[in-house]
Amino acid sequence: MQKLEDELGVTLFKRTPNHISLTETGQLATKEAEKLLEAKQAFIDHIQDFEKHSGKIRLGSVAPGPLYIAEDVASEHISIDNNLLSEGGIVAKLLSQDYQLIFTHQEIQTDNIESLYVGKESLHVNSDAMIVPANKTKTTFQEMAGFSFVVLRDIGIWQQIIEDNIPNAKFIYQDEVDDFNEIRRYSSLPYFTTNITHLTREKQVHNRRLEMPITDETAQIDFYLAYLKTNKSQFKKEIAAIQTAWENLKWEWRNIYKQSRHYPLVRYILVWYTL
Repeated sequence: MQKLEDELGVTLFKRTPNHISLTETGQLATKEAEKLLEAKQAFIDHIQDFEKHSGKIRLGSVAPGPLYIAEDVASEHISIDNNLLSEGGIVAKLLSQDYQLIFTHQEIQTDNIESLYVGKESLHVNSDAMIVPANKTKTTFQEMAGFSFVVLRDIGIWQQIIEDNIPNAKFIYQDEVDDFNEIRRYSSLPYFTTNITHLTREKQVHNRRLEMPITDETAQIDFYLAYLKTNKSQFKKEIAAIQTAWENLKWEWRNIYKQSRHYPLVRYILVWYTL
C-alpha cells in the first residue's frame, strides 16, 4: 500500500494505531482501479472470443492416435490441440466453444451436442522376438501378466486400459519421447502401439520386435467426433475426410500385417508420438 502511495504521490489511507481507512482520494482510486480491472477482463474476453470465432476449427482428443489421422488430412482451417482432454470435460468444452470438434470414445447425444462414429483404434504390443513362440501372431492381456513395459505417459485413455487389464504388470512411464526411444531401442522391454501410430514419422525396420494385435475387446476402442449440432454443417468436409482416412487404415494395416507374417522377425516400429 505504501509503495502504491509513493508511486501516485498521494495519500490513500488514513492510519491510526488501531485502524486504517481510505481517504477521499483513496476512495476515488478504488473506483478507478475497479474500472481498470473490468476493462482488463473485457479486453481478455474480447480477444478470446475473437479467436474462438476467427474461422479456425479447434480439434481436441482424449487419446493421441486420432490426432495423427487428423494431422494427416487437416486443412488450414483446423487447429489441432495435442494436449489430451479428459472424457468428463468434453460437453463443457464444446458448449463453451473452447473446442469445435473433439475425438471421444463415448457416443454423445444431447439436446445441443451429437457425435459421429469415425473409426476404431486397436492396441498392439511389440515384444522381443527372441522370447515370443514361433508363429505367434496375436496375444491377450492375460498372456502379458507379470511383464514390465516401457510406456509414454501421455497416452490418454489407453493408460487406464492397460493398467486395469494386465495383471501384475509393471509400467515404466516416460515423460520424454527421447527417453522412451532410448529405452525402446536399447532394451528388450515390450511397448505398446496401435493400428494408427504407423502414421508417425518413424517407420524403421527393427529385427528384435514382434508386433502383435491384442485380441481382448477392451483393447479395441471406437472413436467418435463430437460437436455442437448448430455447427454440424461447418464440419461436414473435415469429418468426411477423417472418416475416409480412418477407413483406409484398414487396408494399409492389412498390407503391413501380411508382410510381417511372411517375415516374422521384421516389423515396423510404430511409436505413440511423432518424433
